[in-house]
Amino acid sequence: MNIPDNIKYTKDHEWLKIEGNEAIIGITDFAQNELGDIVFIEVETEGETLEKEEAFGTIEAVKTVSDMFMPVGGEVIEFNPELEDKPELINQDPYGEGWIIKINITNTDEIDDLLSAEEYKEIIEG
Repeated sequence: MNIPDNIKYTKDHEWLKIEGNEAIIGITDFAQNELGDIVFIEVETEGETLEKEEAFGTIEAVKTVSDMFMPVGGEVIEFNPELEDKPELINQDPYGEGWIIKINITNTDEIDDLLSAEEYKEIIEG
């Protein structure tokens, strides 16, 4: 199971890579493995400002459809265009080419509520 140390995590299996006031968000290796083959991603919130834990889109796999939630509040500034034709990038490279959205963070204090790699590992390993 791949759990990089240089990013933050949520209990809902999203990850957040912070770059100044911007952040890149995706789902974790654990989440993509649990979902199975991802066939479609829908993000219709580009340009919107959302609160922490608000749904920013849905991810559809062969087995199920799941909501994806904002790890912190922010404005959705970009959706990964590669995922329109190749949603399987999330299965192949969840922390790289399979990123889902970029946001402008509206409240950096919320970053403190996120999990470290070690804390996230404890959640998924029980």
